[in-house]
Amino acid sequence: MINIKRALNDDRLMKAMTGLSASEFNRLIGRFSQEIQNELWNKYQIGVEKRNRERKPGGGRIGSLKSDKWKLFFLLFYFKCYPTFDILGLIFDLNRSNSNRNVHKLTLALERALGREMTLPKRKIRTMEELFEAFPEVKEIIIDGTERLIQRPKDVEKQKKNYSGKKKAHTCKNIVISDENRRIGYLSPTAEGKKHDYRIFKEEFPPPSDIFPENVTLWMDLGFIGVEKDYPCATVMMPAKKPRGKELTDEAKKRNKAINGFRVVVEHAIGGVKRFGVVADKFRNRKCGFGDKVMLISCGLWNYHLLCR
Repeated sequence: MINIKRALNDDRLMKAMTGLSASEFNRLIGRFSQEIQNELWNKYQIGVEKRNRERKPGGGRIGSLKSDKWKLFFLLFYFKCYPTFDILGLIFDLNRSNSNRNVHKLTLALERALGREMTLPKRKIRTMEELFEAFPEVKEIIIDGTERLIQRPKDVEKQKKNYSGKKKAHTCKNIVISDENRRIGYLSPTAEGKKHDYRIFKEEFPPPSDIFPENVTLWMDLGFIGVEKDYPCATVMMPAKKPRGKELTDEAKKRNKAINGFRVVVEHAIGGVKRFGVVADKFRNRKCGFGDKVMLISCGLWNYHLLCR
């Protein structure tokens, strides 16, 4: 079994095992524990109403994850190190099935806890008001796509949908919008690797759209070519594309360098999210919707880390 006390006394070890420092971990325990207790009491009340339960929460055999601190450490260890359920069970004295069940059950509690901390990114932005709710008082937002490797699907149609010509592998994609402080304020639904970044963007923000006002600058890369035509009201900063058979002028190169120097912020934000192995390594889980869920929570943990700094 892992010695949690030793990890909590060593920030370097704690970050290597959970992705959070000891202080960040201890602050999150309160919210996480509250959500677990709320869920237990909700199940108890439903059981009482159906007249098939009498024992209150807390009774019965104590499992290997003895406390809420153990449960949070267990889940964050899975997110950070992303072991198989066999190895996870061996480390925490559980069998494979219990490891699987605990991960999926506790993931919901962690999602609600991060929601209470107001660190989860928005999933839908339909109006200008919602944009400013996600990015209050921000004049610059940086937009980019990110891909994650997945296991090759067995179904032929799913193979075609998830094959990324750019990565030469089967992937899934998300569009990420961050501010200049690297906080991720918006995460698109997870899409198949075959879809182009700009196509996903247009599906989420159908043109023509007045969501993006002129006083907010959208910083994008060349994967979003066409945005100036489709969104005439938006202010867009994008590098110039090299003409076929020609070279960019020195002035254009300097401008591209300046734009990419500012845009690197979103790359740092995505890199912060991908500190967690569950979204950095090839994704193995096949439960429907779980891949989208772990990306959302990893973004929430990154925003939580920035909030605690």
